[in-house]
Amino acid sequence: MKTVDTVCQQWPYSPLIPAVQAICEAAKGEQVEIILNDASAFNDLKEFLAEQKIGFREIYDEEKMILQFIR
Repeated sequence: MKTVDTVCQQWPYSPLIPAVQAICEAAKGEQVEIILNDASAFNDLKEFLAEQKIGFREIYDEEKMILQFIR
């Protein structure tokens, strides 16, 4: 499983950048988990995955939002 945690690891740019990078680098059939605390980025990523017809699971854990899917 490829995990990108934008909550614990701070990035100097939008959390969407490492999220999209993980999607692009994931092998077909690989599980991907993206952890965010930015609601706007979370919603944008959900919209992107839906447009790409990639099914995903949403998990809400206190202030963290997690998307899990198979590439």
